[in-house]
Amino acid sequence: MESISPKDRSALIAGFNREALHLEMRDNYEGDKPWFDRWRSGDREGVKADMRPWCDQVRDGVTRGKAYRRLCVVSEPLSEYQRWCHEMNDLKVKAGEDLRWVPRRLVSAVALPGNDFWLFDSEIVTFGLFDGNDMRTDILLSRDPEVVRFCLDTFARLWDLSIPHHEYPLS
Repeated sequence: MESISPKDRSALIAGFNREALHLEMRDNYEGDKPWFDRWRSGDREGVKADMRPWCDQVRDGVTRGKAYRRLCVVSEPLSEYQRWCHEMNDLKVKAGEDLRWVPRRLVSAVALPGNDFWLFDSEIVTFGLFDGNDMRTDILLSRDPEVVRFCLDTFARLWDLSIPHHEYPLS
């Protein structure tokens, strides 16, 4: 695996051809703290405006035939951070992401990778590495067919256990 920059990963996200799969397995992401804090203070419109570039990119990609699928493995009850994500993810779903939730209690018998990942066109996977304070420390890229297959299989297995965004109960 090779280390890549956030800019390199952004280029992969913008440049895939068919499908991007994203698996998130953490209950908090400290890098999102500025948006989360704004949401907590009641500035929903400001956070929505900050999300517009991503939503525009997804909307444009979907129009061109691209698929964006995201799975969020979460502890229950949801952390305050994940409650914020649920509310804000409405925008991503409206833009065209197929976003689903997987309660952590359902994944005990599923082989999971050690880190969150993005998988592009069933060919390239990037892993986000985080420290104990929920800050991303590195991004690793792999084209190894075995690693890609493992991530594809994991995603498929989790997808079967997942709950569509608008059906996931918050209480």
